[in-house]
Amino acid sequence: MREIEALWEEARELSLGNSGGVERLDSPPTPLQFLRDFVSPNKPCVISNATRHWPALSSWSHDSYLTRALSSAHVSLHLTPNGRADAAVPINSDDPSTLCFASAHALRMPFPEALNLIVNPHSTNFVAYAQQQNDCFRSEYSALAQDCDAHIPWATDALGCLPEAVNLWVGNHLSETSFHKDHYENLYAVVSGEKHFLLLPPTDVHRMYIRNYPAARYSYSQDTGKFTLESEKPMRCVPWCSVDPYPSPEAKHSAMSRFPLYFNGPKPFECTVKAGEILYL
Repeated sequence: MREIEALWEEARELSLGNSGGVERLDSPPTPLQFLRDFVSPNKPCVISNATRHWPALSSWSHDSYLTRALSSAHVSLHLTPNGRADAAVPINSDDPSTLCFASAHALRMPFPEALNLIVNPHSTNFVAYAQQQNDCFRSEYSALAQDCDAHIPWATDALGCLPEAVNLWVGNHLSETSFHKDHYENLYAVVSGEKHFLLLPPTDVHRMYIRNYPAARYSYSQDTGKFTLESEKPMRCVPWCSVDPYPSPEAKHSAMSRFPLYFNGPKPFECTVKAGEILYL
């Protein structure tokens, strides 16, 4: 075990240096600095004061502005019973050991109605968030394009290309995303509120207990106000992380015994990205 712990420590030092945390920059880097110090070594960082000049930082904090700008827009809204979508969850409440990969219930609706459901979560029996991984900011939310730069110049110069996709996520404090990996460069800009991240280096993949789970989707009934999980047909399996880093108190002992490499190993790197900041991954 000592050899494994030594390997963990060495891999983390290579990923994030000796600081033991995600590096923070007080201002945007030059393209050369960004490429040399972060892109080439695949090292995450948080850049402060990166988007302070965007009109979005002041205007998007007001619901009235968003509903006026997007008064005629129809957007994709996603619903879950607990804020956890694209996650391994029990397919049957009577048998918590049988898991599936659950996607959210998705529907289209006018943006003003969608925003009302997002900002008033306690008036509903579901957690709603608006997002779509299909370049949605430049399609569904194109009316807001003038509020942000079309790209991040220092990142564009360093990466040698314009963004392939620009996505917008609108949610509340009840939404969370399970552990996952992306095979491309991410620049995560927070415009309003803040987002908390748990980060692990790629060498920790063995601690994620990735398993193949049958795909399912939440279905929400407005008549009953309840969710059901419907398995995809034909059956399709999705390889996904089994670990929930925040198990409930009653489930914590079981989680620690089932996933010892995660809970007994090094803690994830944590960072909180606030309005005006960008996280590079």
